[in-house]
Amino acid sequence: MSELHNRRRQQAQSDLGLDNKREQEQIERAMQKEEERREKKLARQIEIEESMSYRATQAIAKYMDQYFLDPIIGFFVPGFGDVLTSVLVLPFIYVSLFKIRSIPLTLAVIFNVLKDMAFGLIPVVGDLVDAINRGYRQNCRLIVGFVEDDKKIISKVNRKAFWMLVLIVVFALVIYLLVGWAIKVGQAVVGFFIGLF
Repeated sequence: MSELHNRRRQQAQSDLGLDNKREQEQIERAMQKEEERREKKLARQIEIEESMSYRATQAIAKYMDQYFLDPIIGFFVPGFGDVLTSVLVLPFIYVSLFKIRSIPLTLAVIFNVLKDMAFGLIPVVGDLVDAINRGYRQNCRLIVGFVEDDKKIISKVNRKAFWMLVLIVVFALVIYLLVGWAIKVGQAVVGFFIGLF
């Protein structure tokens, strides 16, 4: 009687989709998929961390901000520091856009660079801001957060993506106006000295 009862019970469970064997297989498949996803993600992380461009971002952040090369170059060679900043940001943009493939991260990186450039164009004050701001380290921290899947950093960057785009436009306009102002001041100074002779 108990054997008949067990068979009926198994049949009823099977009819209702409560078959333990089937459930177990579904759970195992889901666990296997999750493990494959984790392995793929880890392999991607290792690939990015071992890339030359990623290592370049680490080195640039270290030398330009930790050893204060950014404000020192900006102070002793005005204008060149801003050009150098433009060139040295390329590995950060490359990693964020092509390695990590995140537009919000790329917008955050570009915003940090433009902010650094805008403040750097202001004589003397810009060099002090460069020493305090440390834009390269900020960008490096964001990139590392994305590579290491730091949910807090990723969420924060994704939430602010629209505003980063707006601020990029604002800072691009500020830089344009500051460069125009610097050219006019330069022309006035040259004109003054030419007028003396």
